[in-house]
Amino acid sequence: MSQILNYLKENESNILDTLLRLTKAESPSHNKVLVDQCGEILRNEYESFIGHEVECIEKESVGNQYKFTYSNNSESEQLLVIGHMDTVWDEGALPIKQDGDLLYGPGVFDMKGGLTITLWALKALKEFNYFGSKKIVFLVTSDEEIGSAHSKDLIIQEAKRSRAVFVPESSIEPDGAVKTERKGAGKFLLKVEGISSHAGINAWDGASAIEELAYQIIDLKKLANRDEGISINVGVVSGGTRSNVIAKEAVAEIDVRITKKDQAEVIQNQILNRPQFIAGTNIEITGEIERFPLERNEQVVELYEVFKEIAANHGYDLKEGSSGGASDGNFTSGIGVPTIDGLGPLGGGAHNESEHVYISNLPYRAALLAEALLKYMK
Repeated sequence: MSQILNYLKENESNILDTLLRLTKAESPSHNKVLVDQCGEILRNEYESFIGHEVECIEKESVGNQYKFTYSNNSESEQLLVIGHMDTVWDEGALPIKQDGDLLYGPGVFDMKGGLTITLWALKALKEFNYFGSKKIVFLVTSDEEIGSAHSKDLIIQEAKRSRAVFVPESSIEPDGAVKTERKGAGKFLLKVEGISSHAGINAWDGASAIEELAYQIIDLKKLANRDEGISINVGVVSGGTRSNVIAKEAVAEIDVRITKKDQAEVIQNQILNRPQFIAGTNIEITGEIERFPLERNEQVVELYEVFKEIAANHGYDLKEGSSGGASDGNFTSGIGVPTIDGLGPLGGGAHNESEHVYISNLPYRAALLAEALLKYMK
């Protein structure tokens, strides 16, 4: 067993304490006050553990963001670890409870468990005075669960300076596999304007926005391709006023997922350039493919093999897998920086009332990340 893993296993209860402090600092994405309070706790943990450079990036409408730097020199080349402290849970929505080896609570799996193991991975490196020719930048954002509009540019900026990117997002349940593939994602808003009229007296004088939208939905679904990994979901629709009035307006919100970067431009153009089906209606569609896929290429496989070898030395088999969900790792992979995701602890129930992590796994995932960082720091 490695020196780092031994140290972290001895500190399992202290690692749990860190996770509890972060989890109790509830941080719904839209509540800046609470997210900022969580950020202060994260900052305090880092400064007490590491004491190296901390930069707070202040934001007006979302929580402040943090850039933590681990280094003993001013080398420009870096490794990047990215995470987020915001969660999908409103304050008080989930209880925090421990049941044997399981800890339940808002964000324990997605992704305060990942923040915790990163803090302790860096603490372990500092404990043994492990430094290298590359610095480690730990970037923590505050709006990932609501699209990362306030952090995307910062993430890409730091990724461009980085040799590789490590994302301690939630692992793949049930066996804790890391993510070597993620789908890309896009959001679109389709608005239809029709001509309203009385559905009985002037039934043929109107042009129904709802009927046009129905045709649009059927046509959009034709773009989906299971074999190519392209999915189209019209998740929200609204329109009309009363059953006896031909609808003047209708709206649909569309979610698109892709598996290959070269699919993005094609599918985006097909969605934005819509045919008209009902005379008298007008169509307006906005949106874009916001995140390119994290594709399983040679660079990703090389990263995975490093983690797999470390895990084997720790006594277990680390598996890999893919996810239909997107993360901030899509941004870094999308610009060609080697990225591996799903490095967070073993657990499950992301965005679910059963959200949990396995406490005994926390030292193992912290050691896994620490030793991988150490390898790439040299």
